[in-house]
Amino acid sequence: MKKLPLVCLIAATLVPSFTFAHQAGDFLFRAGSVTVRPNEGSDNVLGLGSFNVSNNTQLGLTFGYMITDNIGIELLGATPFKHDVGTGPTGTIATVKQLPPSLMAQYYLGNAESQWRPYVGAGINYTTFFSEDFNDTGEGAGLSNLSVDDSWGVALQAGVDYNIDKNWMVNTSVWWMNIDTDVNFTSTDASGNRTNHSISTRLDPFAFMFGVGYRF
Repeated sequence: MKKLPLVCLIAATLVPSFTFAHQAGDFLFRAGSVTVRPNEGSDNVLGLGSFNVSNNTQLGLTFGYMITDNIGIELLGATPFKHDVGTGPTGTIATVKQLPPSLMAQYYLGNAESQWRPYVGAGINYTTFFSEDFNDTGEGAGLSNLSVDDSWGVALQAGVDYNIDKNWMVNTSVWWMNIDTDVNFTSTDASGNRTNHSISTRLDPFAFMFGVGYRF
């Protein structure tokens, strides 16, 4: 029986010890699926109602740095999102691609040794639009010269990391982005008269990310 404490001590030294830490100086890289779900609204489009915009899922990437054990910064990136755009009566009339990089300041709850690290963030979003094209339906209705203005706005975030070991983690987060833009195009009537339009449009999407992360 006297040997039991010694045996326990030796066994304890042989068991791997992990530190679950988000601490000052750490770099955090996360990757996973990001689904963008617009909460769109717009001025009336040629008497047909507001624009509607489809959801889309792409690969999301975030790069973060811990300034202190509880304060970090993070940049969100992704592969380009592609959305179908339409109005109620006409269905899809166009497609557009966009990238919404966002720079966030974050606050991590709990302490540096916690296995669960929830966090909240606030920052700025820049959204750039490209590859704007009317499809056959849009062109058949006399629409052309589609372009969408880039946008600056506020971004908010909440998420949580679950630390698997000292390097790897599982992450889920949700973002809200303030995206207000103008959709510009030309319409041509049956007589060949051309009119230029600029439609004030709000997207304000939620973005849901699920993925894994690596800390170094």
